[in-house]
Amino acid sequence: VMKLNPQQAPLYGDSVITVQLTEEDKVEDDVVFYLVFTGSTVQHCTSTRKINPGSLETISPGHDCCETVKVALCASREGRPVLVVAEESFQFVQDEAYDAAQFLATCAGNQQALNFTRFLDRSRPPAADVDFLDEKVALAFRHLKLPAEWNVLGSEQSLTENIPRETLMHFAVRLGLLRLTWFLLQQPGGRGALSIHNNEGATPVSLALERGYQKLHQLLTEEEAREPDSWSTLSHTVHSGDYSVKHHRGLDVYLLTAEA
Repeated sequence: VMKLNPQQAPLYGDSVITVQLTEEDKVEDDVVFYLVFTGSTVQHCTSTRKINPGSLETISPGHDCCETVKVALCASREGRPVLVVAEESFQFVQDEAYDAAQFLATCAGNQQALNFTRFLDRSRPPAADVDFLDEKVALAFRHLKLPAEWNVLGSEQSLTENIPRETLMHFAVRLGLLRLTWFLLQQPGGRGALSIHNNEGATPVSLALERGYQKLHQLLTEEEAREPDSWSTLSHTVHSGDYSVKHHRGLDVYLLTAEA
């Protein structure tokens, strides 16, 4: 029996899972371990990295629905068949960050909801919490299946009107959410949001300046601004037909996802 810690992960994945091996599975260096997650409609295979003879580390895949899946630990040696050495169950759950991303995505053009996010800002969370929030909400946002017509500014009719209003970009910048800002910039309406004034006449760019967020201000004003370093340590995905491959740079772990 192997022990997985934790035994659950958020739907959007990218969290670290530790695998404790039993005595008999602690084997020579030439053995390569994989984890295979089998869900009802998709299957994921992840490579692992050895921390010590008794434990491995990997990254949780992003999954398509909340459910309990079967996880098989597979061992392979050159010239030998792949063996399943242990099985365990694992749960994919929808967490607060996912709920938050869904809420923000649906209220992109909704002034009441966006004014509520301004109210939240008055209770400034400590910097460590902001960083955690930024990473998780950006990951969750990236995992959402946004409708084709989705726009950072909300619905079509409000896109052209030049009325002063709050936008999702104001929200992300006001809290100093670097990764979320970067993500929104890549979406339809993201660049357009930068020049929109709110009721106090502030644009996302002037807010970044006023709050002293230098990195963020650079990101919004430089022509060829590169993605924030904090974002580049996360997984990068390549899609091909029914398959996608993710590489997590931080741990140097690969994840293959396929429609089952």
